[in-house]
Amino acid sequence: MDTDAHHTERAPSPLPVTGPEQGSRSARFRARAARLRRRPVALLALCLAFVLLLSAFVAQPFLIPSSSMENTLRIGDRVLVNKLAYRFGGEPARGDVVVFDGTGSFVHRDQGENPVTGLLRGAGAALGLARPAGTDYVKRVIGIGGDHVTCCDKRGRIEVNGEPVDEGYLPPGDAPSSVDFDIVVPEGKLWVMGDHRAKSRDSRDHLGEPGGGTVPVDKVIGRADLITWPVNRWRTIDAPGAFGRIPAAAGSRG
Repeated sequence: MDTDAHHTERAPSPLPVTGPEQGSRSARFRARAARLRRRPVALLALCLAFVLLLSAFVAQPFLIPSSSMENTLRIGDRVLVNKLAYRFGGEPARGDVVVFDGTGSFVHRDQGENPVTGLLRGAGAALGLARPAGTDYVKRVIGIGGDHVTCCDKRGRIEVNGEPVDEGYLPPGDAPSSVDFDIVVPEGKLWVMGDHRAKSRDSRDHLGEPGGGTVPVDKVIGRADLITWPVNRWRTIDAPGAFGRIPAAAGSRG
């Protein structure tokens, strides 16, 4: 009996790709891998550029480098400096905590920083990761243009335009000032002091220098509005109510 033979045909195995086609695929793979590797770097650079732009024009983190503003601000605190606070016609008010460039008022010499070091430090300071420039200070505004600021009355208090200021933010045991002074703040200038008077080098220490210890308003970088770090110190920085009772100086807009 004859039987039909059934033959099963198998598909031939694909031959390995060689020559120009294999080289083309390999090149495309390498190019795609390179693009994928560049994406995180480009995204990081874009985010960094955005943060630096924000820091330059809107709000900048500022690392507190000293104890001159204790107990309001402590060493290592990071505060958010509002650079728009005085940008559109606004001016610093009594009681505001401000960050300013002390060049020409508190600093009268060239700091002599290496340009590369300065660039790196500036980038770190803009992100709140490094100490600010040696010419940047944080102090509280006590007197504005036209104010008559004196120290001290019979109870040891500072007076502004004849009104004593109860400075409840001073650390316990700290006197409002161990140095007597009597000054009329020029228009366009500020009289500033640290909250920790015993540890602060401020307007009092520069009375005999050019500018008489006052800071030009146009040197103010911004207002410190918020403590952002550490987390347990997260809070707003408000002007004390005592400054609201101070009368305007004669001939002043304050």
